[in-house]
Amino acid sequence: MQAAQRRLKQLGAATLAVAALLAIPAQAQRLSLAERVAALEAKSGSGNAQSGIELVNQNQQLQNQVQQLQGQIEELQNQVEQLKKNNRDQYIDLDSRLGRLEGGAPAGNPAAAGAATNNNQLDDIQLGGSTPGAASAAGSTPAPSAPSAVEIDPTVAAAPAVDPADPAAESAAYDAAFSALKSGGYAEAERRFLDFIAQYPNSPLVGNAYFWLGRAYFVTQDYARALDAFQILVSRYPNNPKAADGLLNVGNSQYELKQLSEAETTLNQVIERYPNTEAARQATARLRAITLDRGR
Repeated sequence: MQAAQRRLKQLGAATLAVAALLAIPAQAQRLSLAERVAALEAKSGSGNAQSGIELVNQNQQLQNQVQQLQGQIEELQNQVEQLKKNNRDQYIDLDSRLGRLEGGAPAGNPAAAGAATNNNQLDDIQLGGSTPGAASAAGSTPAPSAPSAVEIDPTVAAAPAVDPADPAAESAAYDAAFSALKSGGYAEAERRFLDFIAQYPNSPLVGNAYFWLGRAYFVTQDYARALDAFQILVSRYPNNPKAADGLLNVGNSQYELKQLSEAETTLNQVIERYPNTEAARQATARLRAITLDRGR
């Protein structure tokens, strides 16, 4: 009996030993699987981190490229604005020089009269040949009873008329108004051109003065007064070299005042009176804009 019990105990111990031996590979297998999962997670995390770094770098490169493009665009815009300013300054300078020559030609002097004729031809070239017969334009005597400054701006007191036989003073007054316009002092330019018109109502430059007065009003978006100035130029100085541009600006002022029907009529007149000119081309473009406005 005792021998049988001993055998049973030995058998149980052997069984436990075998079970323990069998459990060791399973535990090792479980540890190996956990290690493999941890390794995969570590690898995946490393890959995500690397991808994130690459995305950040790409985003930074794109931002740098966008900044470079913006800088180039700003530079180009500045160049365009500078070109526009240079063109405007050259246009004003040329008109100012022509104005001095026109205003400095005393009556009865054949040589001076010939110079004024040549200047009128140059003025026509300056406007792109927009006014036929410009050679006899700016120097022609304006219609009687030239309009006073009150017709344009009732709030501006007209300066007293001065001796018309003083061409130097006349030229200086016109140049002073031009200088104010060129420097962007539009309010001062308006005042000076009004004074010039009042002081020298018989000057051959009065028509030019009305044109630039209208431009000063137009730039400051005073379209009603701009319209008045351009209409005076067109109606009282029809042979002025700036008559074509003046009529074009009448239409532009009417357009800005939302007088579309009147603007259409005026712009069609520009095309009919001054065909194949820059003024006519601009009038055609403005008419297309009016058509688009009405289609909206």
